[in-house]
Amino acid sequence: MQLVVARIGRAHGIKGEVTVEVRTDEPELRLGPGAVLATDPASAGPLTIETGRVHSGRLLLRFAGVHDRTGAEALRNTLLIADVDPDERPEEEDEYYDHQLIDLDVVTEDGTEVGRITEISHLPTQDLFVVERPDGSEVYVPFVSEIVTEIDLDEQRAVIDPPPGLIDDRAEVASARDADAEGADAEGAGDEA
Repeated sequence: MQLVVARIGRAHGIKGEVTVEVRTDEPELRLGPGAVLATDPASAGPLTIETGRVHSGRLLLRFAGVHDRTGAEALRNTLLIADVDPDERPEEEDEYYDHQLIDLDVVTEDGTEVGRITEISHLPTQDLFVVERPDGSEVYVPFVSEIVTEIDLDEQRAVIDPPPGLIDDRAEVASARDADAEGADAEGAGDEA
């Protein structure tokens, strides 16, 4: 299976280094020296990583055969693609690759069908499952252990325990204004006595 692991950005300096937008949780594994990566467009590759380093929070790579700024600029916006064994798992027990989660059936703990995962949205605070419901609508499920209680790759399903309102309209809405009104009613009732 081929996965996009990075996109080449602008050239850095005059010796062929490029900045890279990393698109993998394991850059040390996928983007280490000696890694041979396919490219999109295919005409730009394959590329072999010669060196890599972090500079000002950005990953810089140099590829074999690219030793000047002109060569580096020619690679701008090229996608780097790694061959990944579809059965490969991340090192941590509760971690998954996106391709393992896409197309999993999503069900509640009582077995009610919710839909199918069509996308994983990686946000700064947490990841979200984009779940397509049987009627074609979408629901967003935070990928946190309190809600996603089980991932079963063998059964191809994700089990969730959604809070009220996440996948249905039964949410109980409480606002500060409602609480203030109830508090005022209670205070007023005490004044009447």
